Amino acid sequence: MDDTQNRTGEIRPLDANERRVLGVLIEKAKTTPDQYPLSLNGLVVGCNQKSNRDPVMTLDEEQVMRAVAGLRKCGAMAEVFGSGKIPRYRHLAYEWLGVEKEELAILGELLLRGEQTEGDLRGRASRMDPIPDLDVLRSHLDRLADRGLVVWLSPPGRGRMLTHGLLPAEKLEKVRSQLGMAGGAAAAMPSTHEPAAESFTEPPARLVAEPPASRPAAPARDDVADRVAELERIVADLRDRLARLEADLCG
Repeated sequence: MDDTQNRTGEIRPLDANERRVLGVLIEKAKTTPDQYPLSLNGLVVGCNQKSNRDPVMTLDEEQVMRAVAGLRKCGAMAEVFGSGKIPRYRHLAYEWLGVEKEELAILGELLLRGEQTEGDLRGRASRMDPIPDLDVLRSHLDRLADRGLVVWLSPPGRGRMLTHGLLPAEKLEKVRSQLGMAGGAAAAMPSTHEPAAESFTEPPARLVAEPPASRPAAPARDDVADRVAELERIVADLRDRLARLEADLCG
């Protein structure tokens, strides 16, 4: 039985935990279909996986469930039960984003790793669905960029950088600033699409977001969030070590 919770169907920017949860569901559906849909525990493990993730995160069940609730509300994922009593979770990203399988592999990889070059993206996304060469990749990217689902971060050329278009406006501006592309990129989202070839100078057009001019800059908040994430990782590591010591003593 599928989840029928209130769904808006609206494509909107996602916070960091929502991006990780949706990326994990897309990845696991493609790479380990026998274990999909995922249980809550499987989803937490996938979110905190150390390989194919940037940054590495340490999310607990409560944080994951808050992200699940947000994604269910906007129609990006569903809770299902099937023949068992334990709820499991699957994405609805094909319907939510209106994309094909290779395009979803591209977006899933960008959700898991963030900004990267075309070459890196092709190799990584190909583990989900084959993308034979850069020309094929670019044909997919052009379609996604035209819809605001991919954002170019640098002009055409070797090592061209890009990211997905599901970032909040202030986060996208921070990414651009780190790559030396700041200046005018954080303007309010336009109501018309720009040509894909020029989309690296414009924010995504389809996504709903508050104009960044009404929000204060938040580098301090990001620094605090990074420190909290690192502390959570350390605590989780200490808990694992303590559990192993207790198991050795009891054994």
